[in-house]
Amino acid sequence: MTLRVKDIMKPRVETVDQNETAEAAYNRMRLNRIHHLVVTGEDGIVGVISERDLGGCDRELLRQSHQVANVMTPYAVKARPEMAVRQAASLMRGWTIGCLPVVEQGKLVGIVTVSDLLDLVAQGAVSEPGPTASRCPPAQERKSPRSKK
Repeated sequence: MTLRVKDIMKPRVETVDQNETAEAAYNRMRLNRIHHLVVTGEDGIVGVISERDLGGCDRELLRQSHQVANVMTPYAVKARPEMAVRQAASLMRGWTIGCLPVVEQGKLVGIVTVSDLLDLVAQGAVSEPGPTASRCPPAQERKSPRSKK
């Protein structure tokens, strides 16, 4: 059975309007103990903003003087609920991103993060590869040149 994004996504997604202050976005992340917000605008999803974009004491001045639109990643790579988890993981790795908003029929229905994928691995939901064909027998079955038959 193929594990799908809908099986691991979080259906509750925190969003922030692109015109909010970066400080408001940062405070929402800290309050909710999350690392990503999906950024919305008049046209729906317009980007993603991460804690890394906003974080740290040294970025306080930036957060206070900028809107979310100025510091967000302006394009959000998205997933579909029926997408295979493996494909979603490949997208995140290929784009070097930490989350995928999940969209169905143009509507935001969830989010998948790298933490969700790590939880899968930690829970053992990701199976180990099975035995593969090999021309060499396992080490314990091999005979050394000095061993007697």
